[in-house]
This record gives sequence, C-alpha cells and structure tokens, in this order.
Amino acid sequence: MDENLAKVDPKLLDLLVCPLGKTRLVYSRETNELISETARLAYPIRDGIPIMLVSEARRIED
Repeated sequence: MDENLAKVDPKLLDLLVCPLGKTRLVYSRETNELISETARLAYPIRDGIPIMLVSEARRIED
C-alpha cells in the first residue's frame, strides 16, 4: 500500500466524494490522487491528507 494512502484513514476514503459532482472517488496509486471520473478532476493527496478543493484539483484530459 502507498505510504501516503496508509496515512489516510480508509474509512475516511469511503466517505469522501467529489465536492463538484458528489460522486465516489477512485484512488490512483500511480499519481497519488483521488480521481473523480464524472467531474474529470484529480484531487491530490499531500502528506496523507486528501486536498478536496476544486481549485487545487488537476483537470483530467483525454
């Protein structure tokens, strides 16, 4: 398991949703981000803390 993800409570990850689309998020081990496939946004995880601000999210391009 990724060390940054290990610092985040798994129960918290089950509760988090995209603040824009209110949909579930998928953890990307490659980029260490929480991905909202519906909103096409990737929220970073910094020091084990998901940054759930749309202004901090990376737009996912095709």
